[in-house]
Amino acid sequence: MVRIQIIAITASVLFLLYIAQLIIKGKLREEYSIVWIVCTVVLILFSFWRDGLEIIAHTLGVFEAPNLVFTGAIFAIFIYLLHLSVVVSRLHSQNKQLAQDIALLKEKMEKKS
Repeated sequence: MVRIQIIAITASVLFLLYIAQLIIKGKLREEYSIVWIVCTVVLILFSFWRDGLEIIAHTLGVFEAPNLVFTGAIFAIFIYLLHLSVVVSRLHSQNKQLAQDIALLKEKMEKKS
């Protein structure tokens, strides 16, 4: 094994353990950790299988393997940003509804007193 492979595998495994620690402590929700776990597993896979990226790039018709990495990363970022936009939109609606409910309760409390 080449030194860079050992470093990449070690860093990826340590990152995976860090993600697990964040989940256990409750600082990272499981639904958001899936993306990080999948990305780390892919890094570990390509750390062991050095020619894998070249083979997949050739199969998909991409001339340079790093272009496949950047394209995949950009695509994954767009999907994740879309997911986060949906979550923020839902939270915005819930926050607005909560504020309206509090205002109605406050008005009822003021009328009673």
